[in-house]
Amino acid sequence: MTTVQSPPAPPTAIRPRVVARTGLYAVLAANVAVVLYFFFAAGFASNALIVTGRLAGLLGALLMAFQLLLVARLPWLDRRIGMDRLTSWHRWTGFSVLWALLAHAVFITFGYAESSSLDPVNQLIDLAETVEGVLRAVVALGIIIVIGAVSARFARRRLAYETWHFIHLYTYVAVVLAFTHQVAVGTSFTSSSAATAYWYGVWGVALASVFTGRLVLPLWRNWRHQFRVEAVVPESHNVVSIYITGRDLDRLPARAGQFFLWRFLTKDRWWQANPFSLSAAPDGDRLRLTAKAAGDGSAALRHLKPGTRVFAEGPYGAFTALHRTRPEAVLIAGGVGVTPIRALLEELHGHAVVIYRVASDQDAVLYGELVELAQAKGAELHLVTGPVTPDRLAPAELTRLVPDITDRDVFLCGPPPMMNAVIGSLREVGVPKEQVHFERFSLAG
Repeated sequence: MTTVQSPPAPPTAIRPRVVARTGLYAVLAANVAVVLYFFFAAGFASNALIVTGRLAGLLGALLMAFQLLLVARLPWLDRRIGMDRLTSWHRWTGFSVLWALLAHAVFITFGYAESSSLDPVNQLIDLAETVEGVLRAVVALGIIIVIGAVSARFARRRLAYETWHFIHLYTYVAVVLAFTHQVAVGTSFTSSSAATAYWYGVWGVALASVFTGRLVLPLWRNWRHQFRVEAVVPESHNVVSIYITGRDLDRLPARAGQFFLWRFLTKDRWWQANPFSLSAAPDGDRLRLTAKAAGDGSAALRHLKPGTRVFAEGPYGAFTALHRTRPEAVLIAGGVGVTPIRALLEELHGHAVVIYRVASDQDAVLYGELVELAQAKGAELHLVTGPVTPDRLAPAELTRLVPDITDRDVFLCGPPPMMNAVIGSLREVGVPKEQVHFERFSLAG
C-alpha cells in the first residue's frame, strides 16, 4: 500500500493544539470585551437587578454563539483540538449558558417586580403578555432547561443517542427565539448601529459555521467522492474490515488516526451513523475501517454488499502525526483500538515501539499486518496478553518495555478503562502531558 507520509513537526514548533486553543480563548476574550463596551455605552437602568440581568443575558447570548462554534466541526479546529475535546467544551459551555440565562430571567423579573406592585411570578406573566419578544425568551429558556436536564450525566446515560440527539436539535429553535428576543428588546442591541452590526455578525458567523461544517461540507464531499463499499473482509469471528472506494480520494484530506461518521445507505441502516477510525493510512485509492461487533449496527456490517452507497462525514479527529513533539514514538493499543494505531504506524517516521494489549492471542485483530509493518519500518512490536489484573501496562512494565518512554511521543487508543489506567501509568513514570496523545472516540458518536 502506497501512502503519503508527512515528517513530524520539529520539537521546537508551537503545538497546533496550543495555537488553536489560544486562538479560541483570544476570540472569546475579545468578544467579551466588545460586549462589555457596548453594555456600558448603552447606559444603566436605575435598578441594579435589571442591570445585572441585562449583563447576564448578553453574556449568555455570546456563550450560546460560542457554543455553536465549538460543534460546527470546522476542519481547522477539529484537526488541532479534536472532536472529543470540542464536544466536552461545548457541554460545559452549555451549562454556563443555562446558568447565565437563568440569572438573566431571575434578575430581570425581580428587578421589574421591585418597582411594581406585582410579585415575581405575576411580573413575569405581565412581561410575557405586554412586552414584545419576552414570551419567545421564556420559551427559549424552557427549551434550554430541558436540554440541560437531558445532558446531565445521570440522564444522558439512560437515553439512546438518537433520542438525546433529537432533543438536542431543539437548541437551534432556542437560538432563533433568543435572537429575536434580543432584537426586539435588547437595549445593548439597539443602542447604536455599531452594536446592532456586531450582534448580527456574531450570530451570523456562529450559524454560518454550523451550516457550513455540519451540512454544506459533508454534502459537498460526498457528492464529490461518491463513496461505495468495495469489499467486506472478516478479520475474526466478530471483527470485520470494510474497504471504501470512490472518486478522487487522493483529494480527500484524511490522515492516519482520524475517523469518519459512517452511514451505509441500506434500507435498514441509512439513518444510523457510527464513528469508526481508519484502520489503514489513506492511499488515495481506498479507505478502510475495521469494526468489532459491539451491537446490532456494527454486527450487521459483515452483511454489507459491495457497491453499497456510503455517506461519510469527516475526516475528524486530532489523533494524528500533526501533534508529534518528538522524533520517536510509542503506540499503545487495546483491543479494537488497534485500528488507528495500525494506521499511524504506517504513516509515522522515526523509530516506534508498538504495544498491543489484548486478553488472548485470538483477540489480536490485525496482528499479522502489525508484524509486517513493524518489520518493514524497523519498529518494535510487543503483544501483551492476559486478564485485566494484574495490570500488565503498569508503570514498571511500561518502563521495562520502553526504557526511554519519557523521551517519546505516546499515542494511545483502547477501551476507556484501559486508557485511563495507562494515562495514570504514563503520568507516574514522568511522561510530559504534551507528549501523550489520545482521543475518546465514544464522544464523537
